[in-house]
Amino acid sequence: MFATVAASVAELSRHATTQGSGRGAAREGVTSKAAARRALRVQLEKIARTAHALAGDTPELDNTFWLPRGQTDQALIARARAFAAEAVPLAAVFISHEMQKTFLADLAAAIERFEEAIHDRAVGKGAHAAARAGIQTAMRSGTAAVRKLDAIVLNKLDHDPVALAGWESARHVELPPRTRKDAAAAATPAPPSALATPAPAHGSAGQA
Repeated sequence: MFATVAASVAELSRHATTQGSGRGAAREGVTSKAAARRALRVQLEKIARTAHALAGDTPELDNTFWLPRGQTDQALIARARAFAAEAVPLAAVFISHEMQKTFLADLAAAIERFEEAIHDRAVGKGAHAAARAGIQTAMRSGTAAVRKLDAIVLNKLDHDPVALAGWESARHVELPPRTRKDAAAAATPAPPSALATPAPAHGSAGQA
């Protein structure tokens, strides 16, 4: 049981570190994804604006290069790829209207950056969620072990009030966290050595 408690403490420490890095990656991913999305829309808006100007001579261009509002990330990527494909045969015309000579390459790079930002944010969120679940599992395992130890030690030390008081003081472990804030607070529980070494203080036998 003591080994289980020690393993739970080690797991808590590991998951707390992962949770912190995952939370940071997720927050950074929100920022980088927003920036990449804006950059991609800028590229698409330039192409759409130029296509609208060209529509006076080629009306069908207005039906080819369009950007509806409220797009999801995947829908925006799909439209961007459609823009890239449709603009290839018209590249010379777009360039003649002062689009950058590299506008197709710039569009491809913007699509790639946006996809990478989406992926990085998802990875960060996944790591944070997995670590949070791991913290709760480790807390449950450690708490269950302490509860079992409690019954054993109370029986063993029934005729030794000094040692019994030390155990009751040392064995306290917080219950599994129920909120994200509590999970972060529970990331650094008492070391297992404290559970193994009685201290001369009296506590309540109902704590676990």
